Amino acid sequence: MISVIVIWLYMIVTTFLLGYGILTGVTYLCPYRIKKWSSYLICGLAGATVYAQFFSIFAPVGPSANLLLSGMCLLIAYFCRKKLYEEFREIIHGQIKGKVFLILFLFLLYAYGTSRGIIHYDTGLYHAQSIRWIEEYGVVKGLGNLHCRLAYNSASFALSALYSMAFVTGQSFHCAAGFFALILASVCLELIDIFKRKYLKPSDFARVMGIYYLVNIFDEMISPASDYFMVLTAFYIIIRFMDLLEAEEAEVCPYAMLCVLSVFLMTLKLSAALIILLVIKPAVMLIKDKRWKEIALYISMGVLVAAPFLIRNVLLSGWLVYPFTSIDIFSLDWKIPKGITAYDAKEIQVWGRGYSDVTAYDMPIWKWLPTWFAGIGGMDKLFIPAAFVSVIVFIIRIAGIFVTRVVRNTEHVCAKKEMKCCQSDVWDKLLVEGVLSFSFIFWIVTSPLIRYGCVYVYLTPAVVFGDVLAEVFDIVNGENIRKYIRGVYIAVIGFFILYKLAALGKELTVAYVNDYWICQKDYDNYETLSYEIDGVTFYYPIEGDRTGYESFPSSPLKAQIRLRGDDIRDGFYYTD
Repeated sequence: MISVIVIWLYMIVTTFLLGYGILTGVTYLCPYRIKKWSSYLICGLAGATVYAQFFSIFAPVGPSANLLLSGMCLLIAYFCRKKLYEEFREIIHGQIKGKVFLILFLFLLYAYGTSRGIIHYDTGLYHAQSIRWIEEYGVVKGLGNLHCRLAYNSASFALSALYSMAFVTGQSFHCAAGFFALILASVCLELIDIFKRKYLKPSDFARVMGIYYLVNIFDEMISPASDYFMVLTAFYIIIRFMDLLEAEEAEVCPYAMLCVLSVFLMTLKLSAALIILLVIKPAVMLIKDKRWKEIALYISMGVLVAAPFLIRNVLLSGWLVYPFTSIDIFSLDWKIPKGITAYDAKEIQVWGRGYSDVTAYDMPIWKWLPTWFAGIGGMDKLFIPAAFVSVIVFIIRIAGIFVTRVVRNTEHVCAKKEMKCCQSDVWDKLLVEGVLSFSFIFWIVTSPLIRYGCVYVYLTPAVVFGDVLAEVFDIVNGENIRKYIRGVYIAVIGFFILYKLAALGKELTVAYVNDYWICQKDYDNYETLSYEIDGVTFYYPIEGDRTGYESFPSSPLKAQIRLRGDDIRDGFYYTD
């Protein structure tokens, strides 16, 4: 646990300073006052991830990468020292004492959770190996030929390698997913503001589902699985975007930066790509006012975020976006064969549908959907139907508003304008609902694996029904009735959160082990056998398909590869 705390303190300093430097530059060109301290951290995390990916293209991500990062942060601290001092004063004075203690409690609680728990199955399969390759070699051409999953290339692996500190103690720590969880937990903590205000916000419901997800992964966030990074970041983007709409934010900068963050989200996991549609909001604002320089700035930032991810894709697999064969523009000797790539893409989809046989790829949705749903467990069996219903409600809402606004040319006016509920333009709210609805449907019809699609399963009904309830609350006449609705709403949310926290407390008590107080639990490792290719020793498991971190380099089976040169750094190519 102490190791997690030390690494997190280093992450807080470096990501805050890096985020501060980035946002200071952006807001200098596009004047805006940053209002949330978490904005610096999440921006810094995205910046550190992009940096680590670029660094990995040229060298291993280890001590040199951290030394350069620390140097950049020191320069930012020096040149921005006066503004940083003022920023820290505002942050400290702006925090309520009770909230400070709650944040400190969350910090220690999540450090405890990140120090121990369940290592994800896929971590032993390829996450740990992917991270170790980045730690020791950076990018190796054709690495996906050794094991196709090593070509999946989530940007989160580069970030995990940057902060693994494997070069310090020999143990590769994996604390980054827990740090993302801590940031989302601090954002969800803002739910306590509901006790001070007299109105309901749809973002409250999104925060409740964020808490639900955080409790669910508490014993798993030790694992550097890309799913956790993606879902946690998606929750952050949606909640903050809704916060801006509910505050009637008129400046384009925060919306645009969240959209840049959604490009970062896509590099964590491609299944989150549709969230980029939130860009419609800032794009309309910028184009309407003909702010071409700002448009160029934000597009450039998006390209900068995506560039190292795409470059790494090509180097690892020979494909621009592995495993999609529709974009075939490179002819490289290390390119993973098209047949293997297409097979892998189909395998991902059928696996998400609950099948292991690739021949089920062409099975129509009405045949595989019942089987898939039968395999869903727990509360997800209730949330999935709720998500389907919320999509229908969204369609009905947008059709009704289209009729009233376009056909009848009337304005939708809130009956209680004096009550400060959610008064942002209805089309903006529908944009968020639409992005979530489209993402949910896209996930269902492609590869509906619940562990990363849960963000759509949880957020779609929360946002759609939360918006409907907030509008109903807004038009209700009678202060007593409003107090009653608000009281019931708080009671239900409170009961739900207390129930999940009680379940978490019980789980922690039952699973408690008086260990890992100093060092975080290490990766799971498995017995392996060795073999040689061109004088290089490789490993594969004695049984099963997992090797873990120690047996390196390894793959589930003996690889059909040859070295491209005299050294492993030259990469691999596939042989029949």
